[in-house]
Amino acid sequence: MTGAHLLLRVAPFALAATLSACAVGPNYLAPAPGALAVPDRFNAAAPKPANEAELAGWWQAFGDPILTDLVARALAANPNVDVAGARLRQARATVDTARSSLFPTLGASGSGARSETLRGGGSIIDPTTGATFSRGGGAQTSFRAGLDASYEVDLFGGIRRNIEAARADEDAAVANLHAAQLSVASDTALNYIAARNAQSRLTIARSNLANQEETVRIVGWRVQAGLVSSLDLEQARTLRAQTAASIPSLETNYVAAVNRLAILLGSAPGAVTALIDPAKPIPLAPDEVATGLPAELLSRRPDLVSAERALASATARIGVATADLYPALRLTGSILGSGASLGGIDDSVIGNLVGSISAPIFQGGALRAQIENARGGADAALGSYRAAVLTALEDVENALTSNRNARRREIELATAEEASRNAAIYARSQYQAGLIDFQQLLDAERSLLSSQDGRATARADRASATVQLYRALGGGWQAAPVPQTATRGTD
Repeated sequence: MTGAHLLLRVAPFALAATLSACAVGPNYLAPAPGALAVPDRFNAAAPKPANEAELAGWWQAFGDPILTDLVARALAANPNVDVAGARLRQARATVDTARSSLFPTLGASGSGARSETLRGGGSIIDPTTGATFSRGGGAQTSFRAGLDASYEVDLFGGIRRNIEAARADEDAAVANLHAAQLSVASDTALNYIAARNAQSRLTIARSNLANQEETVRIVGWRVQAGLVSSLDLEQARTLRAQTAASIPSLETNYVAAVNRLAILLGSAPGAVTALIDPAKPIPLAPDEVATGLPAELLSRRPDLVSAERALASATARIGVATADLYPALRLTGSILGSGASLGGIDDSVIGNLVGSISAPIFQGGALRAQIENARGGADAALGSYRAAVLTALEDVENALTSNRNARRREIELATAEEASRNAAIYARSQYQAGLIDFQQLLDAERSLLSSQDGRATARADRASATVQLYRALGGGWQAAPVPQTATRGTD
């Protein structure tokens, strides 16, 4: 078969591939921020351009090398990130599958046969091939080769709409990967803060326990000396036991936070315990975080990007369903050549090209129902997108308020801690001098423990509120590495 013969016979398919056709169904246009009720500015913050570089690696603003290391390790090894990466690879393969429908499908076949006649006439049957040979002598060899092709012309854009939907799904998978990375970074920071908070509260509880045990001893001596009643001793023992009882719960909280950190890093529980065990203060980031404009969330927050891309995909699928209402043009053809040698296959060439048109006549309303189903899916996707945008705005406003109030609360509790510490010192010395009763000392020690524990918790709340604000603003995925599961193929 010569190149000229092949070109002449395949040309109709190439011509069909160049046909320009309309694409039925609505053309997608992303909703404007105003249509989504996005305000011009946040209520709880003055408008200030966001620092995109800071948002990308916000955990570095806490100035804690251990936190920075943990987040980097989590982003590189978290199983949920690997799952999201694999889903992205699946979405890309789906796009390739959809695009393949734009091209003709080709198949080739070939065969060779050798027949031989024997002297004396008659015929014999080859038991292996089933071929019949006539007696009488001589041999003959023949070769055949064929090429089959088929192509569906995308007259009304159903295939292109399907590709459009698949590409939107791919974009959503990318956004879902970014959402997983954002979640891992913030969850790692929050659990690290929780672990440091548990450490701080344990230190406070153990320090107060030591003081209260000393108080029990002092009261015991005074009871033996007949200076006070046994009631004072029992009250002292009660406070000491209550403080001791709080320690196991705090230890449980600490172990749970450290084990969760190990899981986030893709390791078994206990893998990072040695790194976290040395007690360190709860880290804090700068007080002010530049939020930028609310409309910027639409492109920065992965969950909003995913919701918008889901809307684009659902809109394209209306066109896919609508195209089924219209006729479909399909071209099929084949070329068959034969010859006595491989080089002479084009000695005898037979080709055919068939075009067929199919059109729905009566489907019992099924096609219209599919279109209505697709339209309902698009409406639902739009509603989900609007709800996600409003929730994102709520997240930012709440995080801004929480961050601001956490700072105010910590400042006041720092004052309360200082005052209660001084009061406890005065009360202890005055009780030993017999100037006050034991109830006043007891109240002072209770107040000290409460104010110290409250301040530690307020510091942790302040740090956590900052993390939640960065998360609400959509920071944390921009600097994350691409997981191997998103890029490697199967062997």
